[in-house]
Amino acid sequence: MAFFEIKDLQVTYGVIPALKGISFTVEAGEVVAIIGANGAGKTTTLHAISGIVNKCGGSILFDGQDVTNCPAHQIVKLGISQVQEGRGIFSNLSVLENLQLGAYLRQDATAVAHDIELVYEIFPRLKERRNQLSGTLSGGEQQMLALGRALMARPKMLLLDEPSMGLSPVITETIFRTIKRLNREKKMTILVVEQNAQMAMWVSNRTYIMETGKIIYSGQSKEMKNDDFIRQSYLGESGGSIK
Repeated sequence: MAFFEIKDLQVTYGVIPALKGISFTVEAGEVVAIIGANGAGKTTTLHAISGIVNKCGGSILFDGQDVTNCPAHQIVKLGISQVQEGRGIFSNLSVLENLQLGAYLRQDATAVAHDIELVYEIFPRLKERRNQLSGTLSGGEQQMLALGRALMARPKMLLLDEPSMGLSPVITETIFRTIKRLNREKKMTILVVEQNAQMAMWVSNRTYIMETGKIIYSGQSKEMKNDDFIRQSYLGESGGSIK
């Protein structure tokens, strides 16, 4: 059994189908990317996993448990944390307070304090600004904070929704290098949804391509990057790449 598996998942918004029976897996310690254009169903997929939207068919299995109909707070408790598109930080709270909120389900105060220091080690800029109101941070710093806050829940699997959105190429590279580091050093399982196909495929082991609520293509990211159809249709000349 896969560590994480979606089977024939279906979601509708009113009468409009958003997910039309998608199926995929994520193995423990793996980074998997979902790419595709706006409206493909990528964010809906993450929201369905996180318990934010209702499902009308299919199942979601995580670490041996059926979590299809679990509420959002239970999903976090079970070990899935999401960094939402647009970051969703609490702008009127400090950096430190945002990180503390990320651990709201935890009772281990000493370990929470230790994990805050680990976040500061990953993102030194957050330590420098720990008492600063989060709404005054730059876009890149807010993305770092959103990622750090998700890590405070000690997730077994991390969901990232468009982590490069609105960021400069330099900050985008920093964020994706951090994703790769978390997977390499912490063995963290990560599912990343991203329009920047080059970056998504650089950081991931496998990639799924979505179009209009369906998965139309999947494979090993390294191989897909060399596929002429994928290169022409999804990589193009924009987005940049790193080695």
